[in-house]
Amino acid sequence: MLIYKIFRTEENADFEARGETLGAPIDLQDGYVHISTAEQVKETAAKHFAGEDGLFLLALETDRLGTDLKWEVSRGGAEFPHLYRALKTSDVVWTRPLPLGPNGHEFPENL
Repeated sequence: MLIYKIFRTEENADFEARGETLGAPIDLQDGYVHISTAEQVKETAAKHFAGEDGLFLLALETDRLGTDLKWEVSRGGAEFPHLYRALKTSDVVWTRPLPLGPNGHEFPENL
């Protein structure tokens, strides 16, 4: 199953340069990497990245994340995937730009 992480340009560049990351400031604050399912990621973008351009969408395969991936109740009582270890570039299936269009972020059609 694919799940998704959104990074800002500088966060993504740092991640690619280092080969791993503990995440964005909110992830560091909470102690885990926040991730979303396909059903959740558009709302995540609208709520936490509204009006921000220069974003990247990273697709992660749950099977690659092992037992450090926990499903926990969060926004609206839904279970969200949280990663309790560094995210590694080897965990990423693909990375794509997440451009800001006139009606919000423009996600890949097959999401």
